[in-house]
Amino acid sequence: MRHHFCTLFDRNYLYKGLALYNSLLTHAADFTLWILCMDDVAFELLEKLELKKAELIRLSDFEDEALLEIKPTRSVAEYCWTCTPSLPLYILKRDPAISRITYLDADLLFYDDPGYIFREADDKSIMIVEHRFPEHLKHYEVNGIYNVSIVVFRNNDYGLECLNWWRDRCNEWCFYRIEDGKMGDQKYLDDWLTRFRGVHVLKQKGVGLALWNIMRYDVRENGSKVLVDDDPLVFYHFHQFDILGEAAYDYGARGEYSLSPKQVKLVYEPYVAALEEAMIQVRGVDPAYNYGFGAVEKPPSEVKSDGVFQRLKKRLKGVRVKEKVA
Repeated sequence: MRHHFCTLFDRNYLYKGLALYNSLLTHAADFTLWILCMDDVAFELLEKLELKKAELIRLSDFEDEALLEIKPTRSVAEYCWTCTPSLPLYILKRDPAISRITYLDADLLFYDDPGYIFREADDKSIMIVEHRFPEHLKHYEVNGIYNVSIVVFRNNDYGLECLNWWRDRCNEWCFYRIEDGKMGDQKYLDDWLTRFRGVHVLKQKGVGLALWNIMRYDVRENGSKVLVDDDPLVFYHFHQFDILGEAAYDYGARGEYSLSPKQVKLVYEPYVAALEEAMIQVRGVDPAYNYGFGAVEKPPSEVKSDGVFQRLKKRLKGVRVKEKVA
């Protein structure tokens, strides 16, 4: 069965989104990743990459009157959150034959077969995942019991009822603040178990692993797999991970968050490698591309160093890239 995933990102998350796509190429046998490009820069570059298992959606084709009306009232992040429930609906309307659509945040990386997710509760119409905060981080549940990193919907009455309700709520209110029991697009999920039928909370420990809960588990190697206690690590959510510059990264482990050397080696180092491979791909079609560093846009004229590009060319054998023109 072909899996249909969807995500959205702009030029500043392009390396992360491409790393997500590449990880699905490695671990998913048959899939399509629908990508809503939140700006034309992302769309045009991804189009050049000719991603065989991706379907690109231009923002101007996606936006309807309701979204365009509220767009000026939202920040960039808030507008992305607002668009989240509209994206699966747009795809299901475009291709009604799709039986199930899975929304993914762009800053995920798969380490194993996503089929584990669907085998857990394949008969359910809606699947969500808890934050699973440890006791010392329970106060963060004020932002939501569940995390929107992955949300699965079947193309049936129950799934569509939930999606349409979520879209209406996000169109009405979707802001980066806590207000009247709401927070962004996320806190709306808190009562789905009682509001909608056919909802399943994913129990697989290797689904939804992130900086806020990794300290609860024993992350270890078992042959070629990474295990979370005894469950395979399916994907990791790289919350607060920032690309500071070429070959410079901030893992986000500060304050109440911490990472062990083993967790860095097994989870974070593969992500750095995946991001750097994505940089190689992007530089292969656009040698001057320099967005996404430090979450600050930089025009191509400000490219000052190509060190990681030259270093990675030597390390990643078999990757064909274009030489940068001086």
